[in-house]
Amino acid sequence: MDVKALKSKLTKSKLILGDVSDTINDFCEDYNPAPIGAISFDLDFYSSTKSALAVFKTNHKHLMPRIFCYFDDTMGSDIELYNDFTGQRLAINEFNKENESIKIAFPHYLSSIEIDGFWWNQIWIAHLFDHPHYNTFVSDTEQQLPLNL
Repeated sequence: MDVKALKSKLTKSKLILGDVSDTINDFCEDYNPAPIGAISFDLDFYSSTKSALAVFKTNHKHLMPRIFCYFDDTMGSDIELYNDFTGQRLAINEFNKENESIKIAFPHYLSSIEIDGFWWNQIWIAHLFDHPHYNTFVSDTEQQLPLNL
């Protein structure tokens, strides 16, 4: 990768290079991002995914209570044959077992609607149950039907 050329093209982003296990723990404190609402985990391996999931343990001010996650290596093909005991899926399962107040899971709503392609099978949602805003109402405000007596 031509790091210099890539950095010259970035106007609003910052390129952070290094092993995710070394860069993730202080990421939010060092860079103070807006509250994170989506993450693409393009890490390929169990070990790097396991390390990267530490982002969910940062201060809640840096995180939304529900975070959309894209895991690029949770489906695979007839060559990889990923399952819940390998790679990214294993890292997610271990994370869920190790954390009572944060769970990462497939949003079943996506399987109930018609969507082209299979990318949606790689979308997961992290629920931060102990986030101070987890119980904040986030749906449409006009849900109650008028009472006709």
